[in-house]
Amino acid sequence: MKKILTATANKDVAETIKNACKTYSSYFECDIYSDTEQVINYIDFEMPEIKVIDFSSPEIDGYRIIAAINADPWLHYGGIIAVCKDGAQVQAIEERKDSNILIVCTVKNFMHQFSRILRILWQNQHFLFSRGMQDIVGGQESGSFVSDNDMMDIRFYSNFLVSYLYNTNRIGEEERFNLQMSLMELLTNALEHGNLEISYAEKTEWMMSGGDMMELMQKRASMSEFMDRKIYIEYQIGKTMSKFTIRDCGEGFDWRKAMEAKADDEELHGRGIGLSKSLVLNLSYNEKGNEVSFEIKNIVNKTNSVPGIMKPFETVKYTDKQVVCLEHEESNDLFFIVSGRFAVYSGRKLVSILTPNDMFIGEMAFLLNDRRSATVLAVGDCTLIRIPKGAFLSLIRRNPHYGIFLSKMLAQRLQVQTQKTIQLSRKLNAGQLSSS
Repeated sequence: MKKILTATANKDVAETIKNACKTYSSYFECDIYSDTEQVINYIDFEMPEIKVIDFSSPEIDGYRIIAAINADPWLHYGGIIAVCKDGAQVQAIEERKDSNILIVCTVKNFMHQFSRILRILWQNQHFLFSRGMQDIVGGQESGSFVSDNDMMDIRFYSNFLVSYLYNTNRIGEEERFNLQMSLMELLTNALEHGNLEISYAEKTEWMMSGGDMMELMQKRASMSEFMDRKIYIEYQIGKTMSKFTIRDCGEGFDWRKAMEAKADDEELHGRGIGLSKSLVLNLSYNEKGNEVSFEIKNIVNKTNSVPGIMKPFETVKYTDKQVVCLEHEESNDLFFIVSGRFAVYSGRKLVSILTPNDMFIGEMAFLLNDRRSATVLAVGDCTLIRIPKGAFLSLIRRNPHYGIFLSKMLAQRLQVQTQKTIQLSRKLNAGQLSSS
């Protein structure tokens, strides 16, 4: 069950969320608060995946809530839906470029769109809690989105995907900007020029006359020949590279001419393809021109974001093959992985490699008051934060969500391991049956 925390004093916003959650009652439940302190305390204890923050409610200090979330990297998974009183407030919040905000909309648009947003979240639940899990699934994922002819859909899918990659350490700050910019440019092209068939000349004339492009797109999207068209977004997240493909239902265009165009040749618009080409790798179109693909490099074994509350603890540097802990030794210290790779040996046999995505070393001995179950060696230069058990327990008492986060992460890993064991057992049973 995924929690949807709603910070609002607006009855219309609250009722919209309650009604939408009824449709997906097996997957989502909402908790609604109209007091800022209650909201922040709830976040600390419950660590909700989705946070709806209503900036139109004077009783809610939305900026303070966002600041509390941003101050703690462990609260960054999932995302924030910001609800605003008007377009000016929408623009002000969008200009903050907060990586945790999935979508910004007015109260009116929120009431109209939230049910669809919830459907998107339901279809992509694996994005909502994945810190510390990517190495378990091999660091490789693939999937797809289907977007309607709506800029809100485009913004949401783009932010959803970029936020997930950023908060799971696949991309850094620079890569996040490049990917966000490229996805928005290419998706907007697919919508405007692909599905809605707005020509370059038509867009120029509209903009020169002071027209609002959103108004033009909404008008075209309501036309019968365009209303059923979709935009298809595919992603393949690898260990070192990730690939993205965007396909529209339009007739295509002369992509060769667009790829060769220089920024100096363009005026009011038309810079999207050239800009994207400079920000990503291997950007290419199919022959027709209605499908574009590109790649980005993933960061590998780079530094974890260190929660501020852990910074007072001892930071320990390791060199290649230096021992972190020995099998069977007595130690209850917990290690937070800041950077590097660590080899785990049991009975002199290599059993796994830990990276910043695994987040911790020694959590089992820490939780079970047991001796070390394996020997851990540094691979190259590495950095850990050493946290004594007593200090961590005190930390959890003051900040319960740290314990909850650790429990969720371990429970999810156990669930994956259990599924693997069940699959292996089935294969063994099938082999025994076939041989008898």
